[in-house]
Amino acid sequence: MSDPAAGFAFTGLHLVGLALGYLLGSIPFGLLLTRAAGLGDIRKIGSGNIGATNVLRTGNKGLALATLLLDGGKGAAAVLIARYAFPDLGLEMMLAAGAGAILGHLYPVWLGFKGGKGVATGLGILLALDWPVGALACVTWLAVALIFRYSSLSALLAFLLAPLYAWFLDGPRLAVFAALLAALVWWRHRENIRRLLKGEEPKIGKRKG
Repeated sequence: MSDPAAGFAFTGLHLVGLALGYLLGSIPFGLLLTRAAGLGDIRKIGSGNIGATNVLRTGNKGLALATLLLDGGKGAAAVLIARYAFPDLGLEMMLAAGAGAILGHLYPVWLGFKGGKGVATGLGILLALDWPVGALACVTWLAVALIFRYSSLSALLAFLLAPLYAWFLDGPRLAVFAALLAALVWWRHRENIRRLLKGEEPKIGKRKG
């Protein structure tokens, strides 16, 4: 079995990829779209999160879908830009940009490092890195959401299984990266986990508080 870190040397260019990914990932589309639509500050609605699930609590399904696509798109864009701008650096540069994008979404400097929970952005990153892995994670999210109607539970299970999908379909390096993504997503969902265990988590489409 190959070492997932074998042959990888972090360079200044990887740091550039990480920084550019962070800047792209830190664009708060949910906040920008709801403000542009005259709905105020999404951080003062529902859970206070800037992601698509909370945007849906405004009752505007179109804005929620746009937020979902844009948050996923910025994660995918960071990886694809790294792929084509730095072709000689291969997967390592793509992983650096992806890491930057998820960190930017979770901890955007513009919002006092208080961002989203990384679900759409993380799925976009996985789709760009290896689309079958990302597609399986998306299908997992959708299946759990249809059955149980909890967005948080769907995300937790999708990212829990993503490293396994990556291991069997791609290899250890992507599996390790997917595990790091999962750890970040689970950490950002710690309050949701508490509510799920207490039976207090709101279902998809229902307003919270």
